[in-house]
Amino acid sequence: MIESWDIKIPALTGEKTRKAYVYLPENYGNGEKFPVMYMFDGHNLFSDKEATFGKSWGLSDYLDENKIPLIIAAVECNHEGNERLSEYSPIDFDMRGQKIAGRGKKYMDWLVKTFKPYIDENYPTLPDWENTAIGGSSMGGLMTLYALSAYKKYFSRGAALSPSLWVYKGVPDFINNTKYKAGTRLYTDYGSREFKNHDSRKDYFAETTSVLIRKGVFVTSRIVPDGIHSEASWGKQIPYFINVLFGN
Repeated sequence: MIESWDIKIPALTGEKTRKAYVYLPENYGNGEKFPVMYMFDGHNLFSDKEATFGKSWGLSDYLDENKIPLIIAAVECNHEGNERLSEYSPIDFDMRGQKIAGRGKKYMDWLVKTFKPYIDENYPTLPDWENTAIGGSSMGGLMTLYALSAYKKYFSRGAALSPSLWVYKGVPDFINNTKYKAGTRLYTDYGSREFKNHDSRKDYFAETTSVLIRKGVFVTSRIVPDGIHSEASWGKQIPYFINVLFGN
């Protein structure tokens, strides 16, 4: 079951609204409490009709079919101009000569101080560190790495698919400067075809995962054969990251 409603993020977009989504497992309502995974680009996760390019991850279908006891809490991105890039980056950066102001900290402050408390208050969650995950793709993958680092007291595990490490042109400072909590888990991947015209990104990805491993994070890192930068490709990775983050 998926519930959705309109929300505001005043620090970013004032009174403008966007959609929030909560996926609830089929045994919701029987008194059981569940771990929660917070995700970026909520509009792309469940429904082809709402997905930006007409193809969603199909996440709810997978969770239903496999009876995964997990709540997903997700928020639609900002679709105006380059605002998604701005909200999903911790730092200012240049893209094709245009300056993008990074507002990722404002977004994450809102998520942990406003959105997460609302979810914990209104749904049967297990709100502790060990049962709270975060995930996303592309810029949302970069934000997942940021959340596991700068907001490590909230999130014990994350799924960073095709993370946009090109923003940092290497290992992000927030990773180099973080001492991770014991037991932190990360699933991360990149599609092999994504490297075709961006060979440096292979180095960024390899260097970043190596640093995380040396810092004691339980990293599962994959190169997806023939994987591309799309919802269709990311949706095929659901069994892998669900198993890594929530399997035994």
